[in-house]
This record gives sequence, structure tokens and C-alpha cells, in this order.
Amino acid sequence: MNVLLIGGGGREHALAWALSASPLLTTLYAAPGNAGIAELAHCVALDVADHAAVLAFVAEKGIGFVVIGPEAPLVAGLSDALAAAGVQHFGPSKAAAQLEGSKGFTKDLCREAGIPTGAYGRFRDAAAAHAYLAAQPVPIVVKADGLAAGKGVVVAATRAEAEAAIDACFSGAFGAAGAEVVIEEFLDGEEASFFALCDGQTALALATAQDHKRVGDDDTGPNTGGMGAYSPAPVMTPETVQRTMDEIIRPTVAAMAARGTPFKGVLFAGLMITAEGPKLIEYNVRFGDPETQVLMMRLTSDLLAAMIATADGALDHFDVRWRDDAALTVVMAANGYPGTPEKGTEIRGLDAAGTVAGVQIFHAGTRRDGDRLLADGGRVLNVTALGATVAEAQARAYDAIAKIDWPGGFCRSDIGWRAVLRETAKG
Repeated sequence: MNVLLIGGGGREHALAWALSASPLLTTLYAAPGNAGIAELAHCVALDVADHAAVLAFVAEKGIGFVVIGPEAPLVAGLSDALAAAGVQHFGPSKAAAQLEGSKGFTKDLCREAGIPTGAYGRFRDAAAAHAYLAAQPVPIVVKADGLAAGKGVVVAATRAEAEAAIDACFSGAFGAAGAEVVIEEFLDGEEASFFALCDGQTALALATAQDHKRVGDDDTGPNTGGMGAYSPAPVMTPETVQRTMDEIIRPTVAAMAARGTPFKGVLFAGLMITAEGPKLIEYNVRFGDPETQVLMMRLTSDLLAAMIATADGALDHFDVRWRDDAALTVVMAANGYPGTPEKGTEIRGLDAAGTVAGVQIFHAGTRRDGDRLLADGGRVLNVTALGATVAEAQARAYDAIAKIDWPGGFCRSDIGWRAVLRETAKG
């Protein structure tokens, strides 16, 4: 089977790496791909926003299955265009993708379905938002309603920070994404990432992970798209996983089906594990980044077969298996991230880094210039490792990073610290 993978980040490199191991795969194409993906797939310059162009390429290359990696093409309805043309694909419809495309939509669905989440308000003008804020305690969370590349969320410790976040949204800081603002109760607890394949009726739990959103060590500085992750997440006990499926995932799948917009794809729940149990922070309608990098390292089942079963509505007869090993990934970002990253700096030493046992390096924002590898984004590399423990995976990842020569980049030095502390406490 010929497969087209949409996207060009670290998530897509990890997906390409896993897809390339499938015996079902004949040829893998990626649009646009990156320098790392190019080692596994034929990278093509295809405007994925031009659905007619995508369909023409699918027909030309005899593509039997399309995997849509990022959220923007899903929210824009690429799945609908593929479905209308009879092309099998992985990823929800435009209507179902509202679970990520509109935070207010998801909060309303949670209220209707009784799904545990924080109290909230939705606003289309600054005055009403400020009036609501005045009656709420702080800390509080202010979110642009639409897609803002992971940067439209402010956890405000003070009322002044929250007021500034509201004004930033309505002044156009996040474009159309900030035309509506959601103000949410601050949930206290530990965050975790939870993934489930959904075929419109059945939900199949995947492995757990934990992300590190803040740019600096000790969880300091602004939020980012993610500076590292590890799997499994110790905070996600078997009981918590069961509650998440029963109280959050399955009610969501049922509610979406009842609306006539069944969800088919991967549902990524950002959770807060509170004293009362798991609560939903927000949904994403695609695999996480950088969580995918650690999930794919641990997955032993055929990813392509799992995606096809999801598309076919056959998850009730499917299972996925995982390595017992832990996996950890450290994001190497270009200087200036999450603001304006420095592009074009040269990266050396990846071959040496790749010799460390258990290490796989996924490219997130790179390009080739002859024999040189250059940074071409904010988050640039994902140095990922397996280990018998999170501590061992962590040590291997940072050992590999020490072999990379890239003065133009940086990373956090403490990815996985919560899990390592738990392992140490257990002895």
C-alpha cells in the first residue's frame, strides 16, 4: 500500500519511522516532510491546503491511505475532501475536529455530557470577558478559542496577567483564533497526556505520557509547544486510566456520535489529575508533539494496521501492544524559541549522537543545504531514548545531546524529573 503522510514536524518523523516498519507499506510519501523524514519517505512539495492538489497527487501516485498529522488540515476539512473522493484516511472530519478547533465547543460538549472539566465562560468581546474575570479567583486560565499553535493559552497568576491576556486576544495577537476567548477555572494537580484511538463508536486506550510545556528548567518561563516528554506517566495509574476512559473518553465519543459527527482518529486528552480524579483541560484531535516520539518508541504493534482499523470502524476487534521499557524525548530548540527562533544555524554531530544505545533522533524543524544540516524552525530536534527506567532513558538522551554540536540551540536539562523522583523514592 502506498501511503501519504501529511506534515513535516517531529511528530510526523516519529509516525514515518513507525509506519516504515509496517509490512503493509509499499511506498511512503510525505508532504512536506523534513530532512529526517526524507531518509524514510519521498518528500513532496505539496500545498496541503489545496485539497484538489492533494487529491490529484493521491490519484497520480496510487495512494491507498492518507495519514494527516497536524491539526490545521483537519480543522480545514482535508478529511472531508478525502472521504468525498473515496480515499481511505486517518483523521477526523472537520465537524469532529472542532474538539480542537474550538475550545468553547469542547467546553460546551463537556457540560452537556457531564464530562469533568473546569468551570468556564465564553466571550466575544473584551468588556464581557473583563466583567466575568472580575468575579473569578486567581490563578485563572485565559485561552484563545481557536488554533494558535499551542501559544494561545495563558495561565495567569494575577488578575493583571489575565486582563493582559484577554486584551492580547482581542487585539489580534493570535489572529482569528482570538476572536473568541474562553476563561477557565485553574485546575490544581499534575498534568498528563492521554491518547485513545476512536473509530466513531469504539475507543481503544493507548499508552500514557507526560509533557513539559514550560521553556525553562524547573517548569519556568513561557509555555511552548512542548520541550520534552516521557512515557509511561506514573501519575496515570490503572485506576486513573480506567476513570479517564469511563468518565471522559467514552462519553465524548458517544456525544459526538449522537450529534451526527462521529469522531474517527486519535483523541488526545490533556488531563489534570486532581484530588477528585482526572479532569479534562482540552482536547487535541491528532497525536501530540513531542508525546508521539515516545509513544512510537514504545509501540510494538503495526501502526499502519491500527490506523486502518480506526478508519474501518474495526477497533472492537483490535489491540495494541507496548514495550515495558520507558521512553523519554528531549526537545532541542533554536535560540529565541518560543519567540522568534534563529533559523539557518548548522547542526553537527548527529551521527555520533545516534550511536548511543537506545537512542533515536527525530527531526522537527530541519533542512538540508548540500551536506550541511540546518535549523529551520523553533523546535528542531527530538533526542529520544528507551531505557529500563525513565532515569536510564533520560541518561541516554542527555548522553546523546552532549555529542551534538549546535551552538545555535538549547534544551531543558530536567526532562522527566517527576518520574525520576518517583523512581528514586521507590528505591
